[in-house]
Amino acid sequence: MNTPSPTSSSPASSGPPRQALVAGAVGNFIEWYEFGVYGYFATIIAANFFTPGGGSEAEGLIAAYASFALAFFFRPVGAALFGRLGDRIGRRPTLITVLLMMTAATTLIGVLPTYATVGALAPWLLTLLRILQGLSAGGEFGGAVAVMTEFAPPGRRGLYGAWQSFTVALGLLAGAGVAALLATLLTEAALHDWGWRLPFLLTLPMGAVALWLRLKLDETPSFVKASTATSARPAEVTPRAAAGETAKAILLGAGRLMGWSAAGYTFLVVMPSYLQSVLNASFQQALVATVLANAGFAASILPAGRLSDRVGRRAVMLTGAVVIAVLSLPLLNLLQDPGSSSVLRGVAVFLAGAAVGMLAGPGPAMLSEMFPTSVRYTGLGLAYALSNAVFSGCAGLIITELVERTGDADVPGYYAAVTCAVSVLALWTLRGDDHLRPLRGSAAPTKTEESPKCV
Repeated sequence: MNTPSPTSSSPASSGPPRQALVAGAVGNFIEWYEFGVYGYFATIIAANFFTPGGGSEAEGLIAAYASFALAFFFRPVGAALFGRLGDRIGRRPTLITVLLMMTAATTLIGVLPTYATVGALAPWLLTLLRILQGLSAGGEFGGAVAVMTEFAPPGRRGLYGAWQSFTVALGLLAGAGVAALLATLLTEAALHDWGWRLPFLLTLPMGAVALWLRLKLDETPSFVKASTATSARPAEVTPRAAAGETAKAILLGAGRLMGWSAAGYTFLVVMPSYLQSVLNASFQQALVATVLANAGFAASILPAGRLSDRVGRRAVMLTGAVVIAVLSLPLLNLLQDPGSSSVLRGVAVFLAGAAVGMLAGPGPAMLSEMFPTSVRYTGLGLAYALSNAVFSGCAGLIITELVERTGDADVPGYYAAVTCAVSVLALWTLRGDDHLRPLRGSAAPTKTEESPKCV
């Protein structure tokens, strides 16, 4: 069997890769900006929507994170619905649809009446909008990654896919920056009363720019080629066998991502509320720590993606997962130690974020390489959505509930370490030369392609 060279890895060089990179990434930026804002303002949202009668802070956080988790559990539904649509009618029209839904739902949160205005209807309205966000976010990732990797020039799939993860960091950093700015400029009363709405309303102009970019986007060469060939090519595998192999690949992909999902949300989103409610840090101190963690995350993503184009996805992602599994508890103990300096704590959270970036950088390209063109949008979107639904969406709920019940402040460290340890086992099954192989264009393996069960 001949091993394909990097120069054969993509038909996308004939398309506009830079335009695809920007148009694909911009929706992901908006999505994670909003999810970051929701996490950073979780205590304020809890007070306005879930505990207006003065319930405990822990009860309010649990309710707010339950709504957070519910949105994540609708991500797989959105991934299946929009993924199937994207594999049938194309990446471009589907990505435009999910962007409009995401922008509308997020903007409406900014004008939503609170419990004090409409009573018990308020948390239900918030939850409904979170569900719409979950559906749209589920349809966003698969299409955006498909666009980026299918347009990627030869030998640069890892780097192009890493931009999807990089916009996660940019979105979370933007959310943290806006939250920190508002916390500095506004009084605590103003922030709780109306200031928290401003970050959600900012989504509207962001969405308008993103829509303009996506309207200019061409369909990917891979999808056009596959669509043209579908009617002329005889079926190479039975639908049941193809569905079975795709389902196995989806579950394996979710396992490979679970450490990224769990550790990412533990260190990058849940951290502010944890530091405030468990370690009694101020809102500003918690946000500074989170900004540093997200800065480390952002700094390592693109180098990790580029490195995976040289040495393979397996080596880079395994290194990140092992580092997190080994160092999560020591990191948390350092933050808990009142004798540790602020500089040392800042370096520690920065390095924690950088380790997560080693998983996030190669992750999108790794997923794209697991599926043929005909099911790529659906397959990689579902793998990502399932992993995020279980291990990211539930992170705040699980950590807050367990800390409240057990009194053990080490729960976040255990959570990140165990999930990354499991990811190590799944990542071990990756081939070392996937970065050298072309994206699969057919639903069955050819002489130079292997089925998902071998990836």
